[in-house]
Amino acid sequence: MKRRAKILISTITFMTMIATCACGLVDNQPSSNQIRVTALTTTESQIVANIIVQLIEHETPYRASIVNNLGSAPMQHQALYRHDADIQAVAYDGGELTANLHLTPIKNAKRANQTVRSEAKKRWDQTYLPTYGFANNYAFMVKKSAQKKYNLYKISDLKQWQNKFSFGVASEWINAPGVGYRQFKQAYNMAFTKIEPMNIGLVYSALKSGKVNVILGYSTDGRIDSYRLKLLKDNKHFFPPYNCGMLINNYLLRNHPDLKPLLMRLVGNISIHDIRRMNFEVDDRLLEPSTVAHQFLVKHNFFRGKNNG
Repeated sequence: MKRRAKILISTITFMTMIATCACGLVDNQPSSNQIRVTALTTTESQIVANIIVQLIEHETPYRASIVNNLGSAPMQHQALYRHDADIQAVAYDGGELTANLHLTPIKNAKRANQTVRSEAKKRWDQTYLPTYGFANNYAFMVKKSAQKKYNLYKISDLKQWQNKFSFGVASEWINAPGVGYRQFKQAYNMAFTKIEPMNIGLVYSALKSGKVNVILGYSTDGRIDSYRLKLLKDNKHFFPPYNCGMLINNYLLRNHPDLKPLLMRLVGNISIHDIRRMNFEVDDRLLEPSTVAHQFLVKHNFFRGKNNG
């Protein structure tokens, strides 16, 4: 009786192991009709992920879902690498170079983009589509009135004001590897007497209210247009480019060759002003990313298939 019980227990254990392995395999394999798109916690990533999902579901028979609220570029990379996701909605070439490929920053925009494209294919069997049409770069900016008053058009123009102006910067920039404040001081030969690190969400309102004279923010933030801020040219090309594109696991394109021409519709068709406006709609007007994404797709006639949106 004990022997039969042992056999029964062993059989159940073995079958459980098989089921567990099978579940793991199923979870790690792309479904024939389910496409998974990663999204970071950022507004921009949420919007673009929704654009991709809605475009796929409207124009194809496939179902699409968002693998949501991933905290970093390496987390997105791991999701694709482990086949827990199929498409990375936002892949910034500058970030991919340093965070995932572990290469040094490349200041030349064309070479940076080509390097990410070739390395992603070679190392991970992934396709990096050409940019949507915008880059989310570090950018110094001032009010429009200050630009005219102090003749501020490029970063070097700040040197004569380095001891007088107060500078609001994102806290994470101070020690950012390769592109942080220490390297900036060497490249531009200037140091700010009044530097105020703060949460990136506060820098724009600090500039608008006059608490600081200059800020370092991100070039796609929706408040740039709404607050009528002016970006200063990085005339020494210190900051690497962060052009944004889509990363796709190649098994998806091999299994569904109709997807690539569909996704290529987005290439070059989301401008810097488009993404700023959409970011503003979500962050300041509190619209849902899915709503803003749908409005963009309808407005720009991306829906051509089953119905008109």
